[in-house]
Amino acid sequence: IADEINRAPAKVQSALLEAMQEHQVTIGNNTYTLEEPFLVFATQNPIEQEGTYRLPEAQIDRFLIKIVFGYPAKEDEMRVMEENVTFKKFEDFKLKAIVSPEKIIYMQKMTHDIYLDTKIKKYILDLVSKTREKDSKYGEYIELGCSPRASIALFIMAKAEALLQGRNFVIPKDVMTIAQNVMRHRIILSYKAQSDGIGTDKIIDELLKSTKAP
Repeated sequence: IADEINRAPAKVQSALLEAMQEHQVTIGNNTYTLEEPFLVFATQNPIEQEGTYRLPEAQIDRFLIKIVFGYPAKEDEMRVMEENVTFKKFEDFKLKAIVSPEKIIYMQKMTHDIYLDTKIKKYILDLVSKTREKDSKYGEYIELGCSPRASIALFIMAKAEALLQGRNFVIPKDVMTIAQNVMRHRIILSYKAQSDGIGTDKIIDELLKSTKAP
């Protein structure tokens, strides 16, 4: 778990890249393989810029999804007030594991077996390709479109969504459901988008509306 990853200096980010891509860490002349399943969860502070480092696109692209958290609902914030760690010890929450590492690996293998039709593969490619077209409706707002990693992530996440929904096959709705989380950090906005107040979520919404699903 990497907290406020944009506060990590370049050397730390470089080390994290090795862990994410190679599933190993290097200390001096020694290299250590990380135990599977290995997952990286990171947070990013979107407000403060002082003392932060811009994340390289190659690193951001390696994250499978990006989830944006806004303010909590009132009932959730009520629980935060009542159960915060100022009044309770961490042990008081009596957290327990709900799944084993072996089960995670098993479910990962199950995800690979979910059927995804060729028509949906083409739909995924159509979505990703439109982010690279300068003559599209929002083309002037996109500096760099999605990389091939976006296609791979949509492919994998659509299968995972189908599995979570209890199906052994993918439907177009699965792709639509996960599109925002997969694509929002892979579209690099132009200066015009920033000046016009156009965000990646709005662009992705338009892409989903304008791309014909099978």
